[in-house]
Amino acid sequence: MRFLTLSAILAIGAPAGHAQEFDEPGTGEPLPVPEENLVAPPPVYDDVPLAAAPEKTRLDDLFDKLKKARDPRYARTLADSIWSEWFRSGSATVDLMLGWANTAFEEKKYNVALDFLDQVVTRAPDFAEGWNRRATVHYAMDNFAKAMTDIEKALELEPRHFGALAGMATILERTGKKEAALKAWERALDVYPAMESAQQAVIRLSDELAADPV
Repeated sequence: MRFLTLSAILAIGAPAGHAQEFDEPGTGEPLPVPEENLVAPPPVYDDVPLAAAPEKTRLDDLFDKLKKARDPRYARTLADSIWSEWFRSGSATVDLMLGWANTAFEEKKYNVALDFLDQVVTRAPDFAEGWNRRATVHYAMDNFAKAMTDIEKALELEPRHFGALAGMATILERTGKKEAALKAWERALDVYPAMESAQQAVIRLSDELAADPV
């Protein structure tokens, strides 16, 4: 499952419906939780059977095909398959919490989503998508420094995470770091050459940097 507004928030070019981003960070303090957001989370059961974790060989094969794909539609199909692999944490309990976080995020109950994702990264610290999703919530709350920290952790675990790379590029550009943003977009294109949003961003930023006075 995905954060349905991620592509709008981070403009990362992920498949529609996906989840998947600092010198000017937010305060870093949690925003007050509106009274209507103060709901008790559903219970989490530790005895939920493990789900199948992503297969490395399958991911490697998908990334090989994605790197060679030039047709945008075919590339998006491959990217969808990669996202599907990334969303499998290997734990049914973690997947359940991700679903609750997604629902809270869609309802703009960011503090509730953050609580669930804090549990996700604690329970599954090697699950890259948990960090990437928490970065999305931090971004939505204007906590750019925290979002970048989580993106860097996601990339440490999965350097090919084009969603995290695009989120990083978006944050860098928003904070005025065009050259660094350009490099991040280029890293995303190295993994996903047919990513149209990245292609457009590279052209736009290259033009803007060329026009800037030295």
